[in-house]
Amino acid sequence: MRLDKWLLPGITAVLLSASAHADDTTVTRSSAFEVDLSIVAVSDYRFRGYSLTNTGPALQPELTLSHASGLYLLAWGSNIDDNGGAGVEADFGAGYYTEFGRFNLDVSGMYYSYPDANDDNYAEFTGRLGAAFDSGEVGITVAYSPAQENIGDLDNTYVSLDGSLPLKGTPLTLLGSYGIEDGAFGDSKQDWSIGLSTDLDPFSVSLTYVDASRTGHDPLADPAAVLSVSRMF
Repeated sequence: MRLDKWLLPGITAVLLSASAHADDTTVTRSSAFEVDLSIVAVSDYRFRGYSLTNTGPALQPELTLSHASGLYLLAWGSNIDDNGGAGVEADFGAGYYTEFGRFNLDVSGMYYSYPDANDDNYAEFTGRLGAAFDSGEVGITVAYSPAQENIGDLDNTYVSLDGSLPLKGTPLTLLGSYGIEDGAFGDSKQDWSIGLSTDLDPFSVSLTYVDASRTGHDPLADPAAVLSVSRMF
């Protein structure tokens, strides 16, 4: 998952995140692989602060095949507002996730595709380093898109901080993120979010305030409260 597409928006988040956790490196061959399916419904598909559904809702399935070694493959999709003739985004990626001490590392390559608008397809490479503290976690993500024809022969860099902190004595977790983007998709563009999440078995629910710097007062970057409901299968 894109962490962030992943909500925090994305991030997180999507990030999402599309992480394959390998907890037992001595598993047998028959149990070395794991398949996970998740479906997320959001009131507004926000990617790095900007609405890609013209502030409308989206349904976002994700399928992940992970190996005990930490390697994984993923496919992610969402409806979007009309994008050069495309009403669907379909992303495909591969990556590696590992844990060491209180730290975790997730590196991946993603290909963002838009059926019926192939001129908008592009690739991006992402790395996230997370660190656990007490019962929470903080992480830093660096995403880089090398110069490609479909993004104007320019490269793009996105750097973000994200964190989560369970609120003691409550079923709630505090979430937050802050990102800066520069290159093909932004000129020192900033985005940020803060919200709360909780588990309502078998669902996970979050409500997040999302905002972004609005060069030219782009209404798709206006602040919004985004509701997300997800379920793992």
